[in-house]
Amino acid sequence: MTVIDIPGSKSVTARALFLAAAAQGTTTLLRPLVSDDTEGFAEGLGSLGYAVRRESDAWHIEGRPAGPGADTADVYCRDGATTARFLPTLVAAGHGTYRFDASPQMRRRPLGPLSTALRTLGVDLRHGGKDGHHPLDVHAHGVKGGALTLDAGQSSQYLTALLMLGPLTAEGLDITVTDLVSEPYVEITLAMMRSFGAEVTQEGRTYRVAPTGYRARTYGIEPDASTASYFFAAAALEPGRSVTVPGLGTGALQGDLGFVDVLRRMGADVEITDAGTTVRSTGTLRGLTVNMRDISDTMPTLAAIAPFADGPVRIEDVANTRVKECDRLDACAENLRRLGITVETGPDWIEIRPGTPTGPAEIATHGDHRIVMSFAVTALRTPGITFDDPGCVKKTFPDFHRVFDAFVHTP
Repeated sequence: MTVIDIPGSKSVTARALFLAAAAQGTTTLLRPLVSDDTEGFAEGLGSLGYAVRRESDAWHIEGRPAGPGADTADVYCRDGATTARFLPTLVAAGHGTYRFDASPQMRRRPLGPLSTALRTLGVDLRHGGKDGHHPLDVHAHGVKGGALTLDAGQSSQYLTALLMLGPLTAEGLDITVTDLVSEPYVEITLAMMRSFGAEVTQEGRTYRVAPTGYRARTYGIEPDASTASYFFAAAALEPGRSVTVPGLGTGALQGDLGFVDVLRRMGADVEITDAGTTVRSTGTLRGLTVNMRDISDTMPTLAAIAPFADGPVRIEDVANTRVKECDRLDACAENLRRLGITVETGPDWIEIRPGTPTGPAEIATHGDHRIVMSFAVTALRTPGITFDDPGCVKKTFPDFHRVFDAFVHTP
């Protein structure tokens, strides 16, 4: 059995940075993810006047409940969706003028429902180009609060950003959600907010957030469940192989650990304990139909091993994967077809037929870290796979190729 130490969760690290910046006192984050996305978030906080001190295994953030220390700032969000969506929301509670821009890839990703919600709350937010996309300016003068309705059917990050804003408002927030995707990510947000002192209640699709502010604390970042999915999938695929990820077990916040339940349905042996999660191959992968709306970041991982199942694999209710770093449904279909696999897609589904992927073939990554890491698993059984942009894994796991290669060559 191989034990793999997975880097910290990107989702948890980003939320923790927001909460630490907004809290009264100095927060220490233990084992934060160090990647392009999280470094961009921390750099953005620094540009806004928050003091961030980074050590190898801990980051220390001096909170500013009243808002950014800088009256004006230009923030470049790189490729990071959490940076691009969370930081403009954070600064709205302060006072000053802040300009945000992002990479071409991030400029293409939608922001409209969040922009509309912030404007409903009285935030002076102006887009510099296409409405609902970066770049944007926020002329902040605090947020009174109140009630609003939100469509979070494209991204749960819209709801997360507004929920985290709630304790910083003068009167609190009531948010009624008409549609919601990736709901487990909202559960991460709520648990973390409460651990920093927030008071949030939920009645049906309405969330009520009290204007409590936040309290600083020491907070440990759990391993990234989405990243772990590639190692779990590899263990399920390769006869005789098993892998354990410590620190990601029954108490984990991240819904993407639910990917191992999909592997269990396909025939893998899965054990989840308080200490961690183990996946073992049984030599069998069964076809299945699965709804992955709540764990859609692991859709490419399943697509990458689907050809090796004994029947069709149909993944449903994943329309939101079309507005990620790339159109992941089309990217998965395109690359599987390059490998000789029969694939059909629809607006929110993909169906993959059993077959033997054949190389050599270059995977079109579209600059998407999850496409690279997913098809690295396919490459275990398909000689000759290469990637047009292998380095884009820096977004969440800069050391992925070395760690995965070491895993593959461990008896």
